[in-house]
Amino acid sequence: MRKLEIVHRTRYDYSEPVTLGDHRLMFRPRDSHDLRLLHTGLSIEPVAQVRWIHDPFGNSIAIASFEGPTQVLELTSTIQLEHFAAPPELSPIEEYARTLPFSYLAEEAPDLSRYVERHYPDPNAEVSTWTKQFLEGEGGTDTFAALTRLCKGIQETLTYAMRFEIGTQPPATTLESGGGTCRDYALLMMEGARSLGIAARFITGYLYDPALDAAPGEEVAHAYPHAWLEAYLPGAGWVEFDPTNGIIGSERLIRVGVGRDPEQAMPIKGTFTGSADVVVTTAVDVQVRTLLPQPANEQAPAVQDL
Repeated sequence: MRKLEIVHRTRYDYSEPVTLGDHRLMFRPRDSHDLRLLHTGLSIEPVAQVRWIHDPFGNSIAIASFEGPTQVLELTSTIQLEHFAAPPELSPIEEYARTLPFSYLAEEAPDLSRYVERHYPDPNAEVSTWTKQFLEGEGGTDTFAALTRLCKGIQETLTYAMRFEIGTQPPATTLESGGGTCRDYALLMMEGARSLGIAARFITGYLYDPALDAAPGEEVAHAYPHAWLEAYLPGAGWVEFDPTNGIIGSERLIRVGVGRDPEQAMPIKGTFTGSADVVVTTAVDVQVRTLLPQPANEQAPAVQDL
């Protein structure tokens, strides 16, 4: 178990006053057997009316509504949590699903069908053909071994490149260009897994890197929001794969939201109305750090419901 604090600050500066539409914010994880929230906080400038909903995937969503014109929008989410993680090997896959291809049981198939369905065109079978190479090698068609090779193959054969534009590349574009961002990598592996008949979903959250922990009194190093995926393996459940870093399992991955498609799991989604030539400057700062033990005379923070 590890105690972490995540501070995610996003600021938009507009070159002239604009009117903000509703903004959909996905910052707050759900409590689970592998994650326990200790404290959450959300600060918004300008002042907003905030209401909370659960989306179709059960994600916790804040809807922020604004009044009047503004030239700045700043969102600061602070989360403190306990993170528990175990390697997927501790949850054995059901015998019938240990090798590819396999079919999900009748009681699970209807709920998983949209996660198995391909979401992006692949007219020349580029993605599915590329994926088939990972059925060869040590372990052959062993389901977990093939997914592990696919995860690490993306990390090792493509070139990571940070991109700040909104949106995610189609998987075929990622292959053609030879690289992409974490969200591009996640989507490519999702579509590759789906081509093998495996249910997959997109994850948005954060990556904990022990190397970024600061010593007491030092400034915490800069991090970024992160994206990866989960594949549904009968017996093991939803298993996390991070093709950007070649990570299998949730040991360093802090899950916030899930969706069938990256568009459904964006941390911030909103609109504004202004002149056609308004310029928007965006700054993002994320800090993920280990929480130091508190002195005995201090109480641990209670869960704060916003």
